[in-house]
Order: sequence, then structure tokens, then C-alpha cells
Amino acid sequence: MTRRNARKRLKPFRPALRRFFTLSLTASLSLPVMADFRPLDDSTLGNVTGQTGVTIEMETKIEMDRLSWTDEGSLNVNGIRLSGQNDTVLDNLKLTLDIAGQDEVLEYGFSEIARRADAGLLDVSNPDVADALAHYAVGGGYGKQFDSGDLVIHLGATDYGDPTSLDDYLQAVDFELAVDSVEATGSGGTASLFSNIMLQGYIGPTDLVIRNQGNNTRTLANGNVVSGSELQLDTHFEITNGNLNWDAADVILIFNFAAVGIEGLQIHNRRGDDTLGHFGMASATAKLSRGTSAASGKEGLSIHEVDFRADIDMPVFKVGGTSIGSVQFTDFAIKNTTMMVYGH
Repeated sequence: MTRRNARKRLKPFRPALRRFFTLSLTASLSLPVMADFRPLDDSTLGNVTGQTGVTIEMETKIEMDRLSWTDEGSLNVNGIRLSGQNDTVLDNLKLTLDIAGQDEVLEYGFSEIARRADAGLLDVSNPDVADALAHYAVGGGYGKQFDSGDLVIHLGATDYGDPTSLDDYLQAVDFELAVDSVEATGSGGTASLFSNIMLQGYIGPTDLVIRNQGNNTRTLANGNVVSGSELQLDTHFEITNGNLNWDAADVILIFNFAAVGIEGLQIHNRRGDDTLGHFGMASATAKLSRGTSAASGKEGLSIHEVDFRADIDMPVFKVGGTSIGSVQFTDFAIKNTTMMVYGH
């Protein structure tokens, strides 16, 4: 068949073919419009919680024969072990790492509890749950709001168990820390400061944040000037069973004991007036940055805005190997504490 004859035979169908191709082209060009793609503005982005980042599921066991600091003499920490309870693997750990966008809301503290409470999985008549729901509700999400460039590291659990159980959540990550001894060594010999240290308990939500404030500085209440770019620590934990021998006095300035043995040590926050929002766990916060002392003009490591809150139980308190009974601290708090650390 010649091309001329083919064109003649197709002639009656030309109007229909023209309409077909016109409709096809129109539909193709209309797809982007029908999809309605629109850029998100800053306020919308601010309501997006932790959409990108890195998650690390981890299990580990750490052992170290000796950690030493040597000056004229040396301070030795011997036989260090960090593991799960009863010398098992420290597991069920999940780290999330995010570099925040401006006003981004990321997981922080007990925000997972707030999320469960909002979903109706936990009883909001529990004061701690109600406090978490109010405290961690930010911008339509749950967590804490950060600035652009902040590095946020949140430590939680891979598996929290029953989502309706607070006990499962609070006991998801168990740990054991053991240290054989802490000794000071010099030309006169060796003095044991602590020995037979063993602490068992649970790690609650823990957050490390490196705030990105560039070269900005701020002045603390005592006049020290510190960098606005700082490391912020916020952690909750519980010690359920601990033992140690306190062999030498003047190791910690608050106390002046020697030849003391402690058994059955517990550190928590279930008594007193400052339990709200802590779910029975002890808590510690601190900020670390470069700083300059107002008193000496020395530049060093500033540790400031330190806050530690706990109840401490020592059911067996021995002096000279003999028990003198039990000792308890309620609402034990270290606050308004600032330190400047530098060499001399």
C-alpha cells in the first residue's frame, strides 16, 4: 500500500484521533496541577517532629582494667565494668541523633509518656503523667523545641514493652556499674579511697544537646562569662541496689567519713516535695562550656546550672565494719552550683 492510499483510508478517522491526542496531552499537562504540590512554610515545618536523623540500636559491655590520671602522683580507677544487671550485656538501647531545624520539636525527656497519654494509653489522673502531658506538648507534637543547628542526642529503649505499663517503660534499660577500687598513689605509697563499688539500676530518658549559638556569650549570676554554645545534659535514673566501701575521708567535700561501708544503697525520688514529673527517678542536669572566671580571670571548662535531686536510702550503714543502723536523705538537692575547671 502506498503512503497516499494510507492517508486516504485514515482521513475519516482524523477528527477522532485529533480529539484523542488533545485529551491525552491535556490530561498529562494537568497532572502537576491535580497533585497540588505546595512548599511548606516555617510555621508548618515547626510542627513536624523528628522527621529525619539517625537511629542507633545498641548493645554493649564495657570493661577497663585501669583508668589513670598522673600528675606528681597518680589517681587510679581499677577494674571498671559497665554492663546489664548481673554481668549481662547492656542492651535494649536506642540512640536518636538529630541536627535540628529552626523551632523543630524533637523527642526529649518523658515526651514518649506524653504521647502515650494523649493516645489514651496511660491514666492522666496520675500526677506524673498529667505533668508530662502538659510539659512536653509543643507545637502540635511532643518533645522540646530547638534552634537551627542544635545537635540533639536522645537515649531511650528499643523496646518499652507494654505501652500501657509505666513500670515497663521505667525499667526498660537496666545497668550495672562495678569498680574494684579507686586509689591515690605517690612516693609515700598507695591510699584506697573507695573499693568494692557495685551499682545496679535503671537508666531513664537521657538527653545530650550541643546548643549552637556560634560565638555568642552570656554572663552567669556570679559574673563568669561562658560560651552560648554549650553541652547540656539532662538525665533520669534509679539505683535499686548498691554497695561500696568508703575508705578515706575528705574525698567529697559534703561529707567527712572514713572506714564506712554502705550496703543496699538506693537512689530514687519517691518521697518529699519535689517528686512531680520525675516518675520516682533521681534526676541530674548540667551545662558545660568554655568560660572565663570573674574571680581569677582564668579561662577553662565551666560547669554551671547544675541540678541534682534524689532521695537516698542506705539501709545498712557500717562504720569500722559494724552497722550503726540505716540512713536516709529526703529531698537531697544540689542546685545553684557553678564550677570553673582549669590547670595550674
